[in-house]
Amino acid sequence: MTDDNISENIEEYLEVLYRNGSNGEQVSTTQLSKELEIAPGSVTQMLKKLENLGYIGYTPYKGAILTDEGMKIAQKITRKHRILEKFLIDVLKIKEENVHEQACKMEHSLSDEAERALCTMLNNPDVCPDDNIIPACNFDFDSCHQCYSQKDFDQVINRKFNLLSISELTADTEGIISFIRGSNELLDDIADAGIKVGCHLKYEFNDNRISNHYLITVDDKELNIPIEMANNIFIRI
Repeated sequence: MTDDNISENIEEYLEVLYRNGSNGEQVSTTQLSKELEIAPGSVTQMLKKLENLGYIGYTPYKGAILTDEGMKIAQKITRKHRILEKFLIDVLKIKEENVHEQACKMEHSLSDEAERALCTMLNNPDVCPDDNIIPACNFDFDSCHQCYSQKDFDQVINRKFNLLSISELTADTEGIISFIRGSNELLDDIADAGIKVGCHLKYEFNDNRISNHYLITVDDKELNIPIEMANNIFIRI
């Protein structure tokens, strides 16, 4: 389990909230009820509990939104789930229709150390088999290269803030680039584009953008980057 003090049930709620509102969007009780297959009244009771725990902000008849602490937990469990799906399909060759349920069972008991090892073995995947973004790890590194350099997991410390990839951003979002994921080749390509940790990034949705590209501004320089880069450049939120 991600945290000994957090139940699997709470993790499931936060995971669904993240899946539907990762960038500050409010998620309705109806949506949660549908996805979790739980009666609306029971969902409402849990949302009140989650608000008391400081994991969400809840507005009756409107829905819930993740707090920074709730986002931290939700990203962590979502990341483990999606990495496990990748592992089950790519390495163990499990049938695709069976993967989601098995990943749901495994995600709660996967240690952070095992998660890191899986990520390394899978070459730092950016999307799961359903093409959903795999959230960044919560380890305090600027890049995967730094992670490789730290061999002793006991020396790894956690990041104190949350991240979102460019691909997850809504219109008119900006922040400081704080983590870049990927192989040395991808890291080099991103650096060659003038993108590095510490730069200020702004994303403005553009209806005329080239398919599978994102129009961004990095330190006042306009760039049109492919989705492979956008999936792996993260800003502090």
